[in-house]
Amino acid sequence: MKYMLMMYFEENGALTQEQREHCYVESTAFAQKLHEDGKFLGAAPLQPTSTATSLRLQDGKRLVTDGPFAETREQLGGFFLIDAKDLDEAIDIAARVPAGRWGTVEIRPLVEVDGLPKI
Repeated sequence: MKYMLMMYFEENGALTQEQREHCYVESTAFAQKLHEDGKFLGAAPLQPTSTATSLRLQDGKRLVTDGPFAETREQLGGFFLIDAKDLDEAIDIAARVPAGRWGTVEIRPLVEVDGLPKI
């Protein structure tokens, strides 16, 4: 089963630039290990929410606004897309995500829809 592991943490002051760069190095090594184990499907850190743009369709018209959809204390900072045999294995993998030290890792199974390109 495929799972999305989403990392949430406070953007402002949660990590220094040095910690962020070290996290990228650790996350790259973690992704390589997952790939070797046949569990890795994708991963990426996200730019800050100050770079976000949100789109809503209202009465067939686009409403484009700056910023994330919701104002919250913790923001989505990145993700891993994995293949795990079950939720227990997904939890085990999520517990090893380097960025998890600074916030929350949300684990969510993907819905597999026939006809979509395979990941």
